[in-house]
Amino acid sequence: MRIVVTGATGNAGTSVVAALARDPRVEEIVGLARRVPRLAFPRTRWVQADVATSDLSDAFRGADAVIHLAWLIQPSRDERALEAVNVAGSRRVFEAAAEAGVRALVHASSVGAYSAGPSDRAVDESWPTGGTPTSFYARHKAAAERALDEVEAARPDLRVVRLRPGLIFKREAASEIRRLFAGPFLLSPLVRPGLLPLLPLPAGLVLQAVHGDDVGEAYRLAVTDDRARGAYNVAAEPVLDAAALGRVLGARPVSVPVPIVRAAADLTWRARLQPTPPGWLDMGMAVPVMSTRRIREELGWAPRRGADAALLELLEGIRDRAGAATPPLDPRAGGPLRTGELLTGVGGRNP
Repeated sequence: MRIVVTGATGNAGTSVVAALARDPRVEEIVGLARRVPRLAFPRTRWVQADVATSDLSDAFRGADAVIHLAWLIQPSRDERALEAVNVAGSRRVFEAAAEAGVRALVHASSVGAYSAGPSDRAVDESWPTGGTPTSFYARHKAAAERALDEVEAARPDLRVVRLRPGLIFKREAASEIRRLFAGPFLLSPLVRPGLLPLLPLPAGLVLQAVHGDDVGEAYRLAVTDDRARGAYNVAAEPVLDAAALGRVLGARPVSVPVPIVRAAADLTWRARLQPTPPGWLDMGMAVPVMSTRRIREELGWAPRRGADAALLELLEGIRDRAGAATPPLDPRAGGPLRTGELLTGVGGRNP
């Protein structure tokens, strides 16, 4: 098999390429990225391309499958730039893959694509995917799914799969995640479980997470197993509610009213103290808990690490300023003393 992976140098992308490289049936992996990395994998070649502007026909020609992971989270203050990649760029990938005659198209959707749902029971993949209106990430994930619906309807011979993972954590992504969501003012040595006795949390917050390596395996199964079609939720146990987060972080959870947390998030974002707009909180509070029964039963997927272990690995990575040899994961991407993050306006541009 010859498989093309867009967004191959990021958090999920590096795990997906690594999983494909371990499969002897995969003869060649073509990793598309805006900036070619120094990282090397077996049977993998890198191609410089931007899904929003580049001609993708040459890269997709002769491929058996395309895995679409390319996505922007920053600049969080310029939605037009984000939408050009996340929505229009995704549509360009889907249409180019169909035009090239690939047999399978696997898209990186997200729990964020789901409309508001319950946190006291798990929902399956039939739950509506309308997103959270106040979150650009959720709106774009929902819009990308609608574009994929159109391509799938026009090409019934194309095997289409969409994975909807929870939060993806791994050590190598620690610097990128810190940069994208916490910003330059987080003191990495203080990211240590047990350091604080109390853990303030938005009232009712429930999260699902999965280790990057387990996500990579989910994509490998989705692209190589011809039985895979439609949507699959991807997450590990346990569900990270307040009690679970308290155990993991060695602190007593303290419930804080959501409006207070949202006001603080909005104020600090507007003041450029951190790069995350309050829509992220809205999405986190709204999305349902996902059932992963379908991917476990149909594709035999099972996570090797728990959500709690993945979170602890991420926190250790942030503390150690861990990363990898790709532009998105490079711990030096924010510049010396994180000056690049400050000079780009703390989320104003992707450093």
